[in-house]
Amino acid sequence: MRTARRDASDGTAPGSQRRGEAAVPRRSLGESGARGQVGKVPGQVDPGMVHPPRNGDFVQSLDRGLAVIRAFGPDREQLSLSEVARATGLTRAAARRFLLTLVTLGYARSDGPMFSLRPRVLELGYAYLSSLTLPEVAAPHMEELVGRLHESSSISVLDGQQIVYVARVPTRRIMTVAISLGSRFPAFATSMGRVLLADLPPSALDKFLGEVTLERYTSKTETDPARLREIIAEVARHGYAVVDQELEEGLRSVAVPIRGVPDVGTAAINVSMHASRVSMTTVRSEILPALLQTANAIESDLKAQRSVG
Repeated sequence: MRTARRDASDGTAPGSQRRGEAAVPRRSLGESGARGQVGKVPGQVDPGMVHPPRNGDFVQSLDRGLAVIRAFGPDREQLSLSEVARATGLTRAAARRFLLTLVTLGYARSDGPMFSLRPRVLELGYAYLSSLTLPEVAAPHMEELVGRLHESSSISVLDGQQIVYVARVPTRRIMTVAISLGSRFPAFATSMGRVLLADLPPSALDKFLGEVTLERYTSKTETDPARLREIIAEVARHGYAVVDQELEEGLRSVAVPIRGVPDVGTAAINVSMHASRVSMTTVRSEILPALLQTANAIESDLKAQRSVG
């Protein structure tokens, strides 16, 4: 247990690659799509991407149809025929055929000279999401969070009086120490644990507090049951928990809930850091907002997953 606690603010070895990173730059929404730079402003086309090398297994019509779908985006909800043609590198005649096919199939709508996507197009992505577990759904969001904050992030669930780690993305530090999936920590002394305890029904929380042994891990560990109950009530009101060096000297962490997790209900996601690097003011003003944004994104993906499950 002592070794596991020491690992709680760790990172990965310098030069190692975080899970999900690739040798090529990651494309995000609004960047170019495969073939035709369709994510750019209509009219900005890379001719070298419009006509890929041909082989017997490549279906060019499918490639072009997907390019038409990708031409639409957050700032391009409605496009004209000419704009789609420019964005994809297709002729107007070809773009028109693809657009009218999408309209017929229910993936797009036509409003005079303008075209836009219909909600049915979400099926194309959600069919993939429906097969993912919580760690798989959360991984890309956690990796983005860790990349922004340069601090480790984990997800855990409540199991009796302990939390169990089910997902983790470490940051890079000079020293290499790591918490493995399946690691357990006392729920009462951790930020994720307090978030999960705050989500329990009153009777379940009463049972927990009546049975748990409140061991002192550092000089700051809260071991008074009445005060711990007050802290958990505060967590429930505010929607997050901050634990400052109660589990390990020098370890500071903040956690928020992830609700709507299949077969679990509520999980918790945290960011952990060394107290000497990050002040409590920074935790609340910078790290907490980013963590809440990440939790919301994970919940949105889980909701989408359930809608097609």
